[in-house]
Amino acid sequence: MIYKFKSKAAGDLILLEPQGVQFLQIIGKTPGPQGIIDALEMPAAIAALQQAVQQQEAAQAQAAADAAAQGQPAPRLEGISLRQRSKPIIDMLQRCHQAGHPIVWGV
Repeated sequence: MIYKFKSKAAGDLILLEPQGVQFLQIIGKTPGPQGIIDALEMPAAIAALQQAVQQQEAAQAQAAADAAAQGQPAPRLEGISLRQRSKPIIDMLQRCHQAGHPIVWGV
């Protein structure tokens, strides 16, 4: 399944299912074929994404510190980080919040 997030205030944002589900779970929405993020929910969604990014980066830093303490190389990070992946989502949330337009998917 592909998630296509749409709003009148921003361009469409397309996420594959794993990333779309992760995004929706982070902001407290139930993943599903259709949904809406109201403009009033957007500040909390932005804060939740920023907190998730900080938690992921703290966990990665701790893993690197643990490896260094054991004299092993730092673990390799694979794929795109949550910080990189969440940037366009946060931008969309900010634009839509400022304009007062909801974000919908599956409609």
